[in-house]
Amino acid sequence: MRNTRRSGCPINLTLEMLGDRWSLIVIRDVMFGNRRHFGDLIRLSEEGIASNILASRLTRLVSAGLLSRADDPTHKQKAIYSLTERSIQLVLLLAHMGAWGRRHTPASKELSIRAQLLEDGGARMWNAFMAELRGIHLGAPAPRRSVFAEFQAAFESAVKRQTASRRAVTDA
Repeated sequence: MRNTRRSGCPINLTLEMLGDRWSLIVIRDVMFGNRRHFGDLIRLSEEGIASNILASRLTRLVSAGLLSRADDPTHKQKAIYSLTERSIQLVLLLAHMGAWGRRHTPASKELSIRAQLLEDGGARMWNAFMAELRGIHLGAPAPRRSVFAEFQAAFESAVKRQTASRRAVTDA
């Protein structure tokens, strides 16, 4: 993070913290993909983030208090990244960004399913998801509802429909 700020505007300050090309993508992958190790973040990246860029972003996000880093007790050379309360509260921002992106960009149906569920589910789902994230990342009690399970089921269903649709076109 730079020590000087362009202004005290909250939008400006948020963009200075999150406005680079990769920070929100890294947070998205930890948040929605539960990717908590460097290797998972690299290997499973839809966008193909480079390892040096990922290392830089992880360091920045930890320094900014948006991620925490702990040694992985199962492997001496690995670290586990976790969301902090500050980043869990980004669910609201990401829900709105996803909804906007679904309406105004050529987003794929399969990759839009979480955004659609969050938009349709509104504040009730956002709060349930944040409670689940607090359980996973902050050690809070796990809620009964698993928004992750709902996301996964909807994604798998969307992929199945897309695959069936492609087969139908190919067979025709």
